[in-house]
Amino acid sequence: MNPLMSKPWAALLGRRLVQVLAVSLLIGTLCFLMVRALPGDLAMRVAAGRYGYDLVSNAAADAVRAELGLDRPGWLALLHWWRDMATFNLGQSLVSQRSVWHEVTHHLGATLRLSAAALAIAFAVGVPLGVWAGLRPGGWVDKASWLMAVVLRALPPFLLSVLLILLVAVQWGFLPAGGDESQASLVLPALTLGLGLAAGLARVTRAAMREVVVSPFFEFARTKGLSDWQALVRHGLRNAAVPVTAYLGVQALFLVEGALVVETLFAWPGIGHALVHAVFGRDIPVVQGTALCMGVLFVVFNLLVDAACLALDPRHTQKVAK
Repeated sequence: MNPLMSKPWAALLGRRLVQVLAVSLLIGTLCFLMVRALPGDLAMRVAAGRYGYDLVSNAAADAVRAELGLDRPGWLALLHWWRDMATFNLGQSLVSQRSVWHEVTHHLGATLRLSAAALAIAFAVGVPLGVWAGLRPGGWVDKASWLMAVVLRALPPFLLSVLLILLVAVQWGFLPAGGDESQASLVLPALTLGLGLAAGLARVTRAAMREVVVSPFFEFARTKGLSDWQALVRHGLRNAAVPVTAYLGVQALFLVEGALVVETLFAWPGIGHALVHAVFGRDIPVVQGTALCMGVLFVVFNLLVDAACLALDPRHTQKVAK
């Protein structure tokens, strides 16, 4: 790698590493404080969730209190929690008795599959529509993509999920309504996330294409005898890809937040689904571990987007270095 190019890459990795550490510390501390702030006897609720409300006793609650360190002063318990995070020790699940790392990695794989499928749908739908609308502004494709963007961006993920379940799974019976028993179970949750992302992606791609089409280098390419599509493939796609890729970084939060709702509605065993079940089951270590994982996943996704922008356009290094 060129030494001049290695500096922006080092700056990018350094900034994202600092962000990972800051996000982990912030989310871990907030999780700790929110768990401590819950009303009532937390040890009794955890013991009831573990042994059942009919079998819970003061002795069981005392055992849970000692296990979770709830009998320590708050500042001391927070220091122990920071130490555990620094040593990657997230404890054990109170429900399954397995390590939180095992639970997180198991569910993380399902979330990554869902996110990859949603991104594939967004690219397959949004990018071609945006390119066509950018080359033919005011045409029916441009108007149709604008209407799709308005409708899909206005629909919250949970409402789009319900509509797809009722129409595709219940009314037509084409696909399963939930679970992960087959590859077909991935289609509906991926469509829910992918279509919402594709709507905005189409408009961003359209705007990027308009900038390319009216640029001097594109006009020069056409004066050499190249058609619009030839000039686009040879000179335009790379320039238009940078703002489109940067937009995906902004929409990373859409995937993280959407996964929380969509995975729960479709019973998809991802990080969001695990977090909701951990909250209802008072599984405090899993709540903390999954929240940390979702925060770090957001930073890592932005790292990948910035790296893609650097690879597409070296001029992006000036923005990264700032």
